Amino acid sequence: MTQYKVILSDKVQKSMKIIPNDYLVKIHKKLASLSFDPRPFGSIKLSGSKNAYRIRTGVYRIVYTIQDDILTVEVIKIDHRNSVYK
Repeated sequence: MTQYKVILSDKVQKSMKIIPNDYLVKIHKKLASLSFDPRPFGSIKLSGSKNAYRIRTGVYRIVYTIQDDILTVEVIKIDHRNSVYK
């Protein structure tokens, strides 16, 4: 089974500091699962982008790109559903 490397930018790590702990636990579980299945059930490919996807975790959204050739998932943004796409 191939395993992807999940990369969080400094900006994403900083934005995670303001997320409440109960959501943060769920987000960490979801990020860990992306290393085994970068396209899980419920992931949506974003229109207008070649390889960007989003998954829901409660009221938060995780936006990420997948690079299959180098087995990498790069998290672009983690934010509340009201402001993630702005």
